[in-house]
Amino acid sequence: MKIVVQVRLLPTAEQAAALAATLTAVNAAADHASEVAYHRFALNARQVPLHRAVYADLRAQGLGAQAAVRVIKKVVDAYTTLRATIRAGNLGRHDSPRRIKAESKPVTFRKDAAHPYDDRNLSWQTDARTVSIWTVHGRLKHLPYTGSAAQLKTLAEHRRGESDLVVRGGKWFLIATCDIPTPETYEPRDWVGVDRGIANLATTSDGVNHQGRGLQHYRRRMARVRAELQAKGTKSAKRKLKKWARRETRHATHINHAIAKSVVADAERTGRGIALEDLQGIRDRTRVPRHRRVTHSSWPFHQLGDFVAYKAERAGVPVLTVDAHHTSQTCPRCRHVSRRNRPSRDTFRCVVCGLAGPADHIAAVNVRTRARTAWVLVNAPHAAVSPSSRQGLSRAATPVLP
Repeated sequence: MKIVVQVRLLPTAEQAAALAATLTAVNAAADHASEVAYHRFALNARQVPLHRAVYADLRAQGLGAQAAVRVIKKVVDAYTTLRATIRAGNLGRHDSPRRIKAESKPVTFRKDAAHPYDDRNLSWQTDARTVSIWTVHGRLKHLPYTGSAAQLKTLAEHRRGESDLVVRGGKWFLIATCDIPTPETYEPRDWVGVDRGIANLATTSDGVNHQGRGLQHYRRRMARVRAELQAKGTKSAKRKLKKWARRETRHATHINHAIAKSVVADAERTGRGIALEDLQGIRDRTRVPRHRRVTHSSWPFHQLGDFVAYKAERAGVPVLTVDAHHTSQTCPRCRHVSRRNRPSRDTFRCVVCGLAGPADHIAAVNVRTRARTAWVLVNAPHAAVSPSSRQGLSRAATPVLP
């Protein structure tokens, strides 16, 4: 499987100036190539035709041969992404303002946008922890870098493919692609059901609860800060808004990483698999009070699921997604389903058999039960599974195995 490793470069002032000049030059060249691509090929830019159209111009602007090739590939990838976004409907219908705006002008690049390097214009000396990198002012040799011990080990053992040069807040980074071997998925002894939410970010069928109260306080404070800055409307306020938005995103990502790591470690230690709810379209299916709409629409539920999936794949832990409907309204003892089983958001009390407990824990237990049933059907011989059972399985669960 492919992952990325980020290391921080430690350039001198002169080296940092050369790196900054390089990003400015390659992104200006990318803007030129993008304009040519748009006027000649519309949104259908391809590598070879665009190479023939702009390669000589990019070389005349002072770019090296391989740098020019990387710029062309960068532009082609940008248009490929734009076409995929349009096909997926993420910019609306053909007459929507967002789609019209995207289709009516060439793709542009920030002057400090990331730029890809390959092994021809970037070489790694992992023993010395230095890199040799091409710039418009010549090749910078013995440029030191640093990172965590685990990342440096992964980089030294598994680096393959491109690396991106990135600048954030005056700090320089290289994001390297690593191809690590994927362990074989084991046969699970049982399943850990995971219920994802807002008040409780993740609750497992073992009763482990990753609460979100601290995060809610943090996000409410960030909302007040945003409101104050938006009321000012100055350029400095807008810059601070972007800065705080990036900080909030990093904070949420860190929390999701920590939760996913804990869930996967627990499943691996006990030889179990991980069962998740299929939350696709959850925001369209649910209704929340007005004061909670911002929190409900902005929390990255999908990101947490992705983190669990890729960490589980690295550990060889099987992952199964099951139907999310009525998991918090179904009694795990008598299987009675009713809205009245949820007298409040945090409480479950079955109106038939009287079973009571925290609602999120009950939901996680139901997720685990559905995973057990689905796994039996997935592994059963075809002759032993009736057509009706197969249809039920397709609706109930989808295996997501590495």
